[in-house]
Amino acid sequence: MTKADLVDHVTALGDLTRRDGEVIVETLFDSIIDALKANDKVEVRGFGSFRSRQRKPRTGRNPKTGESVAVPAKRVPYFKPSKELRDLVNPGEANGAKRSNAASAHAVVDVHHPPAM
Repeated sequence: MTKADLVDHVTALGDLTRRDGEVIVETLFDSIIDALKANDKVEVRGFGSFRSRQRKPRTGRNPKTGESVAVPAKRVPYFKPSKELRDLVNPGEANGAKRSNAASAHAVVDVHHPPAM
């Protein structure tokens, strides 16, 4: 989905003009960017959280020449999806894994009467 697709989707949800949809999407993105610039964290319940992480300085390599290059320390944006979002993206893993682990944890096998195969 592109930014234009997102604007179209927001515009279609309400009785809005395309310009109103653009303003809503731009305001949302600008608010997240401003918070990350201020080193704040943005949490959207049920969606995830945006934060910035500090990367240490390191020695990189120029792939064209093979020469070593000093890469300075920097802050990078990071998104961590919520559990709800992960479960929506991977619906089979969310409940299936929990049930199989829970069932195996509670399954007690009687050594005198093993289960039928």
